[in-house]
This record gives sequence, structure tokens and C-alpha cells, in this order.
Amino acid sequence: MESFQTIAVFNYQHETVVLKHLLEQEGIPYFFENEMTLSVVPLYSAALGGIKLKVHPNDFEQVQEILDNLNNPLKIV
Repeated sequence: MESFQTIAVFNYQHETVVLKHLLEQEGIPYFFENEMTLSVVPLYSAALGGIKLKVHPNDFEQVQEILDNLNNPLKIV
């Protein structure tokens, strides 16, 4: 996990719930830095730099695609 790098940062734990499910569904290894600390003391988010999603660099492209799809939920047909 030392080679994992930050690809996204979130301010609140609830922002990570759906993303966790999607990453697990795709079988992508990941971890959220500061997740446990901020679940106990959410006001430390700014001091700790938020909840950082860390993934292996080989998975960056696939994870970025998942993040882009999450950020653009509206699809006009």
C-alpha cells in the first residue's frame, strides 16, 4: 500500500459510501486515509486535509472513469 497515491479528496465520510461499493464491485484495491479519524471527529477534516482516496497508479484511469461517472449522474437521452 506504500505505492498507493491519492486520486480524490472528500470532506465528509458519507461522500465515500457509494464510491466504496463501486470500487469493490470492480475489484479495485483502495483505502481511505483519515476515514476513521474523521468518523470520530468530523470537524478535523480541514486540519487533516480531508478523506483521501488512495489507489494504485495502475488503477488510476479506471478509478477516474468511475469518479467522472459519479460526478455526472444526469444523462440526457
